[in-house]
Amino acid sequence: MGMVFKDEGVMLFFLVVPIFYPIVYSMIYTSETIREVPAVVVDDSRSALSREYIRKVDATAELHIISYCANMQEAREIMRQREAYGIIYIPRNFVKDIAQGKQTHVNIFCDMSGLLYYKAMLMANTNVSLNINADIKKQLAQNTTNRQDEVTIKPIASEDINLYNPQAGIASFLLPGVLVLIIQQTLLLGIAMMAGTSRERNRLHELIPVGRHNHGLLRIVLAKTSVYLTIYVVQSVFCFGVVPRIFSLPQIGNPVTLVFFFLPFLLAVIFFGMTVSAVVRERENGVLIFVFTSVILIFISGLSWPSAAIPGYWKLFSYIFPSTFAINGYVHINNMGASLLDVRKEWDALWLQAAFYFFTCCLSYRYKILAARIRTYKDYRVRRKVES
Repeated sequence: MGMVFKDEGVMLFFLVVPIFYPIVYSMIYTSETIREVPAVVVDDSRSALSREYIRKVDATAELHIISYCANMQEAREIMRQREAYGIIYIPRNFVKDIAQGKQTHVNIFCDMSGLLYYKAMLMANTNVSLNINADIKKQLAQNTTNRQDEVTIKPIASEDINLYNPQAGIASFLLPGVLVLIIQQTLLLGIAMMAGTSRERNRLHELIPVGRHNHGLLRIVLAKTSVYLTIYVVQSVFCFGVVPRIFSLPQIGNPVTLVFFFLPFLLAVIFFGMTVSAVVRERENGVLIFVFTSVILIFISGLSWPSAAIPGYWKLFSYIFPSTFAINGYVHINNMGASLLDVRKEWDALWLQAAFYFFTCCLSYRYKILAARIRTYKDYRVRRKVES
């Protein structure tokens, strides 16, 4: 434990980042959805119905019409200057097609550098189109009662319910996976940095220097594990218990279930990090090994892209990391109220990883202990020869 608090880099990864990053990410996405996305209009129809369409679009929460352009070239220039993120184009024959009983079109162009802009443009225009379609149907039907109008507009009553994410927000969808990844990556980075520090501070650059206090493989492994586990139990409580409450994220899972679920996850990450740390020669190597994998692990976890659509070789690669199973299990427990039995597959996989990486950790540490003893003995013989 003393080595953790004496190393500024390790303290940064173990104590600062797991607190700072969840708060920063949650603050960025706390609004869940974007509102009042600036958009421009090119209205070649210039009719009462096209003006009504534009007025209703501007009244939605998703879009804000900032300009009426004379042509598409002017609209594109505004988008190029990043003053607007979408164009609504109403063609010249908009009203004429409706009067002739033909299908008409409203074209939307969106800045696809951000999918949330596209979502806002699509939702606003779809809802307004459906609303105007309903009015047109009523006019064409020439009904005599309100009930007939209701049946004409909506012959089959339906209701949309967003399960587990009522606001359809990005924070409720993305942050659970990000929180799990923050715990894993900071723990791996801290373990790797401590391993690099240990090598740099002893004369023979060994991971486990030979000394009277270092005998006993299990004692070394379990002592390190207890230190890491103690710190990250507290950090996990903050990430998975406090942060969702502060930022009103979905949290319907049983806390006891989460405790039992994350225990093998933390153990698997610790043993995995200790195994990989056997190849870390310098403090900075861990950053090179683990940081670049963060975005990849989010994509192949099945959170942002369906697992069924992920190629087989990427699936196999994802099974190396505990975060793959932890993210899926955590989302099911926390957002969907699943029990431990419901996530038995992920839970068993985490225990299997913990057991496997414990074995590889012991093997790598045993090898390093033997290597350290051999090098120490050789160094001792060399010094004796020099002295004699």
